[in-house]
Amino acid sequence: MQNSQYPRAEKLKKNTEISLLFDKGKWRTSGNLRIIILKDKPNIPIETGRFGVSVSKRYFKKAVHRNRIKRLLRECYRLNKALFKEAFGEKTMAMLFWVSSEMPPKYQDVEAQFKKLCEAQKK
Repeated sequence: MQNSQYPRAEKLKKNTEISLLFDKGKWRTSGNLRIIILKDKPNIPIETGRFGVSVSKRYFKKAVHRNRIKRLLRECYRLNKALFKEAFGEKTMAMLFWVSSEMPPKYQDVEAQFKKLCEAQKK
């Protein structure tokens, strides 16, 4: 059975880690999803894999809508964690963004874009 949890230790929350990610990370885009990734390197050691999600207030003024999309993104990561780690590596810091002003109609659409993003990285 796969580990389909998203524990507190795996969440990207520290401001220092987030600023390091934005300074040194690489951007990838697939559909309405954008991800910034920072892999473990000798000059930038990363102890454990961390993952975070974000939705812009510019596109969704209401917190209810932002929270709904963030829940979908976290669930997508949680259920497809093996695919993510296979594509990006075990010791990777990443942050996932929803960059469209339209609400995703259902979870399967978000999941399909997430899988496409991971598949594109593997190539």
